Amino acid sequence: MTFDFFPSRTLTLYLAKMFSLRILAVLVMLVLVLMMLDLLSTSGEILAVEGNSEADLWHYASLRVPLLIQRFLPYSVLLATIITLVTLNQNSEVIAMKAAGLSAHQVLAPLILTAMVVSLASFAFNERVVTRAAAELTAWEDTEFGALPDAPEKSGIIYLVDGPNILTARSYEKGGPAPRLNDVTFYRRSPSGEIIQQIDAELAIRGNGGWAMQAPRVFTIGTASLAEPAEVIVAPGITPAQIELASVDPTAQPFWQLGDSIDAYKAAGRDTGELEANYWHKISGPLSAVLMPILGAVAGFGLARSGQLFARAVAGMFLGFAYFVIDNAALAMGDFGGYPPFLAAWAPFFLFLLIGETVLVRTEE
Repeated sequence: MTFDFFPSRTLTLYLAKMFSLRILAVLVMLVLVLMMLDLLSTSGEILAVEGNSEADLWHYASLRVPLLIQRFLPYSVLLATIITLVTLNQNSEVIAMKAAGLSAHQVLAPLILTAMVVSLASFAFNERVVTRAAAELTAWEDTEFGALPDAPEKSGIIYLVDGPNILTARSYEKGGPAPRLNDVTFYRRSPSGEIIQQIDAELAIRGNGGWAMQAPRVFTIGTASLAEPAEVIVAPGITPAQIELASVDPTAQPFWQLGDSIDAYKAAGRDTGELEANYWHKISGPLSAVLMPILGAVAGFGLARSGQLFARAVAGMFLGFAYFVIDNAALAMGDFGGYPPFLAAWAPFFLFLLIGETVLVRTEE
């Protein structure tokens, strides 16, 4: 048995090329199908807005496709692994490689190397393309697909507490001469928590004494009376910095920028569990592609004529999909503090790395 991890340059290039083409084919198929299903459910809502046209559907697709690629690239690597190894097994190429002295790990080495390249490309794509698309799409959805917002200058829905009172707004704009809130509602509450007054306005502008709600409608609960003064000052304790912190979306911020947001949260005494879990998952998520050849490897070995090839392919698919389920569950637990953020992001990766290696060694090595 040869001990070189890549014993043959020709074989490495052959397997890497075969694997890469199947990853691309599966990814294109998944993205096209899912994008069409997405458009079927969303196109009516987009076109219902006055002034929107077919161009807006194409714009929506251009923003949604990067998110689909981010989500389903690891699935594509898993399915491509199973397809590649099953094909090699059926054509007795795995038997030929093992007869030449290659171990199971050496057969998988070109696939793992290709998956590493895919992981690096995925990380760069996520941080440069997906974050921008997610920010713009979120801002557009917040306007219910109305006029396209300027994503870098706007933040999504705001919900903040000022003492016993509550301030909500559809969006926040930090550009211009003063910060502005759009579609604002301010709930004035008693010390016991009961709402005593509701104030609605289309616009609130930040001033020295608080947020000046322009042409508000003031409804007082106790007297059931409605007033419409020219201006009402509310929420003096809520600053623009607090609103910007409250509107941090980890999916819309690059890795390096999210680290700065976490530091700002810590300085403000805010909980950073959700942001930290997503921060570490920005690395472990793309790196999950490296796991897929190991988890799907069970499909590539064993005799094709033994009748167990289908069962092996199902077992490989089960291991891969089990990883995604547990990874999403761990991330959700990390978001609300059930797990430490680092553990939530990395525990599923190392757990399934050990499981995949154990299965591979016990069955093939």
